[in-house]
Amino acid sequence: MAGSLKQSPLHDRHEALGAKLAEFGGWSMPLEYRTGVVKEHTAVREGVGVFDVSHLGKAMVSGPGAADFVNATLSNDLAKIRPGKAQYTLCLDESGGIVDDLIAYWHDDEHVLLVPNAANAGEVVRRLGAAAPAGVEVVDHHDDYAVLAVQGPRSDEVLARVGLPTGHEYMSFVEAPLASAGGGDGPGVVVCRTGYTGERGYELVVANEAAGRLWDDLLAAGEEWGIVPCGLGARDTLRTEMGYPLHGQDISLDTNPVEAGLSWAVGWRKDAFFGRDAVLRVKEEGPRRRLRGLLALGRGIPRPGMSVTLTQDVPLADITSGTFSPTLRKGIGLALIPATIAEDAQVGVDIRGRREIFQLVKPPFVETSVKES
Repeated sequence: MAGSLKQSPLHDRHEALGAKLAEFGGWSMPLEYRTGVVKEHTAVREGVGVFDVSHLGKAMVSGPGAADFVNATLSNDLAKIRPGKAQYTLCLDESGGIVDDLIAYWHDDEHVLLVPNAANAGEVVRRLGAAAPAGVEVVDHHDDYAVLAVQGPRSDEVLARVGLPTGHEYMSFVEAPLASAGGGDGPGVVVCRTGYTGERGYELVVANEAAGRLWDDLLAAGEEWGIVPCGLGARDTLRTEMGYPLHGQDISLDTNPVEAGLSWAVGWRKDAFFGRDAVLRVKEEGPRRRLRGLLALGRGIPRPGMSVTLTQDVPLADITSGTFSPTLRKGIGLALIPATIAEDAQVGVDIRGRREIFQLVKPPFVETSVKES
């Protein structure tokens, strides 16, 4: 099985750094390094860390009317932004279920880059490709580009040190020559003010052949601020503290945007997008359940699949995401709780046969720097 997994262009570097590798979305990716998840997590919250997230999909929608086509298929409304900006959006099934959540980078009216999740990239490309009108192409570049995420309050200093632009608006991007690869006519990099950690940071889209040099330069440039390479373990604890959903756990084809708390990512006034009629019905009727945060009142650490109960004998749901929060030093989780349950209710979680009490809360669990100018 290990031999059939895709590998990042940085795979050899991860091995050299002593990374513990794990399968994720069909890729062999670093789960953690020798530093461990807690130190990696803390580096991002307090300083800076760098992630290899090259497993994320990359697909370019191009041709006359490409932006209009994307707007007529994906849930959010591109009219809310402008070229040079990025937007969180959803690819929905006609049932209203979430095929994937992704970021759309609007380059110009004829070019929109989509970055879906690893496991769903092929399905997103297939669905959009099947719906594309004549002249519009949806090309899968999943294996052609690497994505590096530099995240944390010191991310600007690190990027500036390697000659990349910083300080642009949250959810915007700029294209720049890659000085570390020689600049000039060499490979370029798309510097995106985005991320999945809740901290100020950037995601860098770069051709595979330039990824290793950029990774090395970022680590060297960040030594002054204590930069550490971070794996998917820290990525998971960081995103859970923000209440960011993970497809395949918190959201799926069995989950609609309204119950997932993602109504803000739906262009309700648009005439068309995949699944529009179904999600309009849910909005009108009200959802049966809602994705809620759970904060431990004791020492319990929730894990996916653990049972959530209102009282000992009244089951409500299962934990969809659960972990120890290194920032709060408490257990936190997410679950799709029936909409009839009070927003501030206390519930129980069955943790190895012991019922631990949790408070329902509205994420994020922590305050962060993500939108600071």
